[in-house]
Amino acid sequence: MAVYKKGLGKGLGALIPQGGIFTGGRTIVNLDIANIVPNPFQPRTAFHKDQMEDLSSSIKEQGVIEPILVRMRSGKYELVAGERRWRAAKLAGLATIPSIVKEFSDQQSLELAIVENLQREDLNPLDEAEGFQKLIGEFKLTQDEVAKKVGKNRTTITNLLRLLSLPEKIRQAIRKEQITAGHARALLAIADEKQRMETFKKILDSNLNVRDVEAIADIAPLRSKRGGRRQPLTQNTELNALTEKLTTHLGTKVKVLGSQDKGRIEISYFSKEDLERVLEIIMKSC
Repeated sequence: MAVYKKGLGKGLGALIPQGGIFTGGRTIVNLDIANIVPNPFQPRTAFHKDQMEDLSSSIKEQGVIEPILVRMRSGKYELVAGERRWRAAKLAGLATIPSIVKEFSDQQSLELAIVENLQREDLNPLDEAEGFQKLIGEFKLTQDEVAKKVGKNRTTITNLLRLLSLPEKIRQAIRKEQITAGHARALLAIADEKQRMETFKKILDSNLNVRDVEAIADIAPLRSKRGGRRQPLTQNTELNALTEKLTTHLGTKVKVLGSQDKGRIEISYFSKEDLERVLEIIMKSC
């Protein structure tokens, strides 16, 4: 029998033990949809109605092309991967669905569910973070081990996990896609809780973009490595000559903040045309 590989990707194959389904070629069976239960480790908490309806319509026309992956649990078949297909097949009125049955541990079930969703590239960042946290908390994996299993950089894992430290209101806004993960990371840079929540409200009320929030975070007092506070970066008189040179060259307001060792350069623009003009000057210098 042909082996179904399309769509599952290298990540899933790497998690399945050698000689398993995709390398040994297990039998695909049609299981009763009513006898299949969701994966309790499923990281995805939201299934968009319009996307599910589109997938259901496709299944009505073409059937389920790629089998779902299940394991036996208490007389039922428990989903490991393919919950969107299972839900859409139910919505389409199918009585059975093509499936591959194999025994997986709880950890493997969670890993496979996370990887499948990541490979779709539409998993909510908060759901993603909570899935990683389960691997760390319940199965005692390190961040490095999680990164290797899901094919992500360790820094990415760390940044996603930091989202879980945000207040519930902000976490719910991420889940509902009212703000992006970029907004959330910028909010994390604001140490003062009151100012963080005020900025969050501004994002919702005034449609602030990520750069706007990052600018607010830059102005807010930052914690130093020793745990004390340091003042925001200010203009350094020693860099006045450089500031004047850049201002003349770019024909707009320029601030050089910090010291000769570390800081940032702020370039102002006052219209779309002005931005294009400044960018053209900068790019010509590259």
